[in-house]
Amino acid sequence: MNVTKLEEQLGIRFKNHELIQQAFTHSSYVNEHQKEKILDNERLEFLGDAVLELGISEYLYKNNVDMAEGEMTKLRASIVCEPSLANFARDLNFNEFIMLGKGEEHTGGRDRASLLADVFESFLGALYIEQGFNAVLTFFERFIYPKIDMGAFSHAMDYKSQLQELIQQDKNRGIEYKIAQEKGPSHMKEFVVQVLIENRTAGTGIGRTKKEAEQRAAKHAIDELSK
Repeated sequence: MNVTKLEEQLGIRFKNHELIQQAFTHSSYVNEHQKEKILDNERLEFLGDAVLELGISEYLYKNNVDMAEGEMTKLRASIVCEPSLANFARDLNFNEFIMLGKGEEHTGGRDRASLLADVFESFLGALYIEQGFNAVLTFFERFIYPKIDMGAFSHAMDYKSQLQELIQQDKNRGIEYKIAQEKGPSHMKEFVVQVLIENRTAGTGIGRTKKEAEQRAAKHAIDELSK
């Protein structure tokens, strides 16, 4: 594994290259290289899971002062779930650094969501051991928290229903969602959606799907109405 290349990609310098290499070592590789006496990443994954949950929980708690406990739980679950962690790993090109056994490699393990999610957690565990929790938070600030702020996980929160409940307090007010714009090529299309209350624009949202854009528009409207 090329730890130097990983350092360049992340902008992080590691003192213990063996620990970082362990974070990317799958058990299938260890089984095929038993004479090398190397360790797999399963114990680091256990630790990283806890570090991840704490880091996300702290951020949601501090930055969503009006969000109820149940809503924070739902949002956190959508961030730390396997598909999300696998996407984080893909965005950071972690798949190219994973050390796999030949069998696992041939069956597509390098892009398997469960394996990528495990590697992401084990990396967090290694980073925590080597540089502490503040280093993990700095990593989150660069690569994870901005995605939360951009609404990448807003689908977990049913903002359309919340807006509907808010507006239904006045039964004479109607809600309508309208596609204002479609941007980009077909494989990278983005939708701009406006939510109208009494024919007036109350919020705008952008998303890769119409549903995602509608949720973000509803969230924007809720934020505006709460001011």
